[in-house]
Amino acid sequence: MGGRALPRPRGRRDERAVRVAAVDCGTNALKLLVTDLDAATGAQTDLVRELRMTRVGEGVDSVGRITPAALRRTLAGCDDYAAAIDRLEVERLRCGATSAARDAANGAELVTGMRARFGVPIEVLSGEREAALSYAGVVHGLRRSGVTAAGPMPAGQTLAEPMLVVDIGGGSTELILGQGTQVRAAASADVGAVRLTERHLRDDPPTAAQRDAAVADVDAALLTLPVRPADAGTLVGVSGTAVTVAALALGLDTLDPDRLHGARIRADAVRDACAALLAAPVAERLALGVMHPGRADVIGGGAIVLDRVLVAARAEELVVSTCDVLDGMAWSLVAPA
Repeated sequence: MGGRALPRPRGRRDERAVRVAAVDCGTNALKLLVTDLDAATGAQTDLVRELRMTRVGEGVDSVGRITPAALRRTLAGCDDYAAAIDRLEVERLRCGATSAARDAANGAELVTGMRARFGVPIEVLSGEREAALSYAGVVHGLRRSGVTAAGPMPAGQTLAEPMLVVDIGGGSTELILGQGTQVRAAASADVGAVRLTERHLRDDPPTAAQRDAAVADVDAALLTLPVRPADAGTLVGVSGTAVTVAALALGLDTLDPDRLHGARIRADAVRDACAALLAAPVAERLALGVMHPGRADVIGGGAIVLDRVLVAARAEELVVSTCDVLDGMAWSLVAPA
């Protein structure tokens, strides 16, 4: 599992809770979650949820290697995260690396550098394992907020099963089909926001021909997967692309997790937001209050993936989760599957 057990901090108010941390090194973003978890009650109290756009996977799709500059950026972020983990007296730690570490010929350099900073084995997560952890994080998060496939929602409704979670990263996209808490099928496709931008979306904004080429790439990838979006009863979007697009579809000025988590948004509104992002130059995207500066130049690629999954699923709405693979990693430290 790759977790680390540390001495229990003194003075913890809730003696049932365990303070854990999860680090996820993705193609575009380096993410940290520090949280107190109570396995008996399912309570989760987040202390830190941070994201840095280090883009370790920059150029990996074309040259097959992590560049020295990208490695330096990412390991500098790891230095800061390791300091925060020690300062907050974390008891258990799990660290993972995803698409770029899997694909790069020198991915071992990233893994070695991360291990030196965090002092635990670094898991290079397979696409399928990454997908399963994302699904677990979504289930925990939606359950706590009263939005579950089997349980009541605020409006007295339920989410139709099976649930399909789409997790759009920088280098890959994970699709996870599940029933309740159990994953039925999971698959990973090498189409992500950074990869599609570097392959196809080179102009600002992208030309129609570039958009069409990216759409064809995504559609072809989806056809090869054992997970069929059309089998989904409910489509749930996680990760930066989906949350940002959802915020735009809702007309939000900021990424407000209280308004975003569990939100149900009409598919046509989500697709309109995707189209607007693709048509906008980077300067206009940067001016949006919900846009992380490190995501503005590549979110068009992620928006294409989200749009095509909506079409393939014939979805009428998108449910949003602000909980993701980090939450799945964190919960695995107190309640291993």
